[in-house]
Order: sequence, then C-alpha cells, then structure tokens
Amino acid sequence: MLEVGTKAPDFTLLDKNGTEVRLSDFLGKKVVLYFYPRDNTPGCTRQACAFARTYPEFQEKNVVVIGISKDSVASHLKFAQKHELPFVLLSDPELTAIQAYGVWQEKKLYGKVSMGVVRTTYLINEEGIIEKVMPKVKPDTNAEDILAYLAEGGQA
Repeated sequence: MLEVGTKAPDFTLLDKNGTEVRLSDFLGKKVVLYFYPRDNTPGCTRQACAFARTYPEFQEKNVVVIGISKDSVASHLKFAQKHELPFVLLSDPELTAIQAYGVWQEKKLYGKVSMGVVRTTYLINEEGIIEKVMPKVKPDTNAEDILAYLAEGGQA
C-alpha cells in the first residue's frame, strides 16, 4: 500500500462509457480514489450509493470521486445506471492501477485464501501527492469519513 506524501502513480483506464481517463487529467483538483472489489455486491453497492448520495458535497468542494474495480466497462455501465452513480467508475481488468496502489492482496474468507482487491481509499491532493490513505474502509461510512476529514481542513 502506498504512503502519505508519495506521488500518486498515474494511470490510464476506461470509464463506464469506454472513454480513456488519466489520473493526471485531474491535477489541480483533489481526487478521492476508491478501490472496491466488485460491482453489484452488497458492500460495494452500499459504498457506491453513499458516494452518490454525498456527491453534491464533493462537487461543492471541487473534489473528483473515482471508483476503480477490475469489473468490465459494461459491468460498470450497468452498475452506474442501476444505482444512478454520478461519478467516474474505471475498469481495471489488467490490475494496472490496482497493483500500482498496492490494493491487490491476499484475503481470507471462511478460511479460504485468495487474491483480491482490499477496499481502500486514497485522497490525492491538487499536486498529485497522496494526502490520506484509508485502508480496509467501511462501505457505509467511507464517503462521510472523507467529507469529515475535508471539513476539518484536511489534516490527518
């Protein structure tokens, strides 16, 4: 996992419409970059809907919200349409950003060990530097936790 103060690795991935999006496109704005395991699973849906609900507050603060999983572009489009998600969803089937940000890790579920995305959120500042790292976030409170951090002046 990357640390606070590290330059955020740039990447180019496709969004839910198949359009290329680069992290560097957002220099000059804060970016919430959240990695999640899978579209349309209970926790991931709750997390995405929480970001959708609070999205106007992020917009007021000029903060970009980007969700990344290894799901396909088509899966992201259906997920976004079904839950009216107004923010950017990026498809990373090759694990380019997922591995660059250190969130592809060993997971244990019911005693079974497998590799997968560990739900993690990064806040990247206007210069492209990681300002905050939130590992193993809770889907229901992730968006509000970031807004609270930003309201406090963004001090860790």
